[in-house]
Amino acid sequence: MKTSPLLRIGYAALATISGLVLLFGYRTSHVVTTPAQALPASSSLSSSSSSSVPSDTSTTASDGTDSSSEAGASSSSALQDGTYTGDAASTRYGPVQVQISVSGGSIASVDVIDYPDSNHRDQQINSRAIPLLVSETTASQSSSIDLVSGATYTSRGYVESLQSAIDQARA
Repeated sequence: MKTSPLLRIGYAALATISGLVLLFGYRTSHVVTTPAQALPASSSLSSSSSSSVPSDTSTTASDGTDSSSEAGASSSSALQDGTYTGDAASTRYGPVQVQISVSGGSIASVDVIDYPDSNHRDQQINSRAIPLLVSETTASQSSSIDLVSGATYTSRGYVESLQSAIDQARA
């Protein structure tokens, strides 16, 4: 049985439209993040700042609402001057460890002393992610920062180690 060319064109058009609807309707990310400040490309993984902003630990859920935790609820002005090294946070790709320097009661600089860099892909991801995380930390003066898309494991490890260092600075 032979089908008419007009019918085949109709099927092809419906298949194409269905494919496009499926393609454009697919959500690749469920976490809402805002872009961090643009940073110049550099090999340095530390930053300095002296602004003081109240601190809370919160994350943005997929529906856009904030959920806060008590871990970072007190002000960063309660930090004691000195250098504090957070506990190493184990991630799927390796440990992440953060060291902060506190001056005048606020986070003056952040150094990432350990992070996954065993292969080219880790190096590529973290060369972009770590400066963004450091910048967010010095701007917010807390561990309440946006995670970097594409570097979720490193971002979560960074926040965990950062919170550990901040807790030490408050003690």
